[in-house]
Amino acid sequence: MRYKITYRLVGYFSVVLLLFSLSIGILFGTQFAHHTAEIHEAELRKQAMSIADTLSLFLQKESHRPSGYGFGAYLRFIDDISMSEAWLVDEDAQTIELSTPNYSLSYEALPSGAEELIRQVFQGNVVSSRAFSSVLDVPSVTVGAPVFDKDGTISGAFLLHSPVNGIESAQNHSLVILSACIFAALILAFGLSVLLARHFINPLKEIGLAAEQVMGGDYSARVHVTQNDEIGDLARNINELFARLSQIEEERKKLDQMQQDFVSNVSHELRTPITVIRGSLEVLKEGLVTDQDEIQTYYGQMLSDTIHLQRLVNDLLELSRLQNVHFQIHKTELDLTGLITDTIRSMQRIAEKKQVQIQFCNHVGLVLFLGDYDRLRQMFMINLDNSIKFSPPGAVVSVDMYYEEDQCVISLTDHGSGILPEDMPYLFHRFYKKQSDANTNGSGLGLPIAKEIADRHQIRITWESIQNDRTTFYFSFPKTHMPNPPFDVCTPAAPA
Repeated sequence: MRYKITYRLVGYFSVVLLLFSLSIGILFGTQFAHHTAEIHEAELRKQAMSIADTLSLFLQKESHRPSGYGFGAYLRFIDDISMSEAWLVDEDAQTIELSTPNYSLSYEALPSGAEELIRQVFQGNVVSSRAFSSVLDVPSVTVGAPVFDKDGTISGAFLLHSPVNGIESAQNHSLVILSACIFAALILAFGLSVLLARHFINPLKEIGLAAEQVMGGDYSARVHVTQNDEIGDLARNINELFARLSQIEEERKKLDQMQQDFVSNVSHELRTPITVIRGSLEVLKEGLVTDQDEIQTYYGQMLSDTIHLQRLVNDLLELSRLQNVHFQIHKTELDLTGLITDTIRSMQRIAEKKQVQIQFCNHVGLVLFLGDYDRLRQMFMINLDNSIKFSPPGAVVSVDMYYEEDQCVISLTDHGSGILPEDMPYLFHRFYKKQSDANTNGSGLGLPIAKEIADRHQIRITWESIQNDRTTFYFSFPKTHMPNPPFDVCTPAAPA
């Protein structure tokens, strides 16, 4: 069902407003009736006291008694002026003179509450009551005030009756106005609640549509909601979530492509030596080769291919471990100068076979660094092996150690054919090898392993290459410490 939240919000607003209006209406009606009755009764008291004072003055001048001497006309005059019925009570005669011509009322016709009001008036009090309603046949308010003679004695009680139907009419009229206001408020609340619901629901609908696009695979979807409230915060968080999902999807695609390339490259690297080994074994098994020298040649080829496979598997395992974020490397404080010297000594024999000389120039002296000695040695051996491999016989591979700003830099320079510009972006890609006679036994995993070791130590690797001139790799070490003053020493490494 569409617009469920709209209907709910409209219903909630309407119910709350209706309950509030009913509560206010009941409270208002009660207070209004009570307040109106009090005001009316107060005005009636003033009128009754004023008329009673006038009657007292009249009696004091004329020495009349309150009944039987022409007060009916005066009472009728009061009735016409005040729009209320006036009575004059004679306690001695036990009669009541009314504003109705030639008509009086006996005490016996009065209810008990009415007698009590008259008794209190003759005691000198101004009192009010509704006990006369049954006598007057309409709901009325009665106010009684004493009338004094010239001796100051209470000679009579003046009663002024006022029907309350006027009060009820005013109350009913006010309730009608209140009901109309409540109805208008309900209509206004309905319209405002619809607008308010739309204000909240439209952004939510847009967020929902964007979420559906993302679920459908479109990670470019964004929520175009700019509000400075919780919904605006939600929209911004949703957009940030979509952006991160987009990045994750891109990384997933790259990872899938890398996995596909990895499987393809591994298959390619394994297929050739396995095919050669199988072919050699089939030839030997069938006895097609009988010459011992030729048989030894087959054995040598199979051994070489087996060593290549072993190296390839070991490199794959090593690269897999280094790429695992949970694989721990053990860092200790080490001397980079001693590390480089040890690495050059280990590679000296390979350099001699290639008739290549390794020259180490130390411009900084002793340099301390926090790292894994074996891994860093492996990193430099990989790069030094490549420098020797691609250097022509009689060339010199230069290893320089110096400070550049606040970083210790170690550079390896060979004077081979250089790196082609189209090959430079792929130097650290797995299984990527330079196609040359000097690189027939390479697995294409050496530089990726060296790059992973460098990344684990926050070492930045950069390079530059000039065709048929030189190639230099730079290793920039952060947070190194040089306890001794720098010095310059450039000597060929001693043979191992």
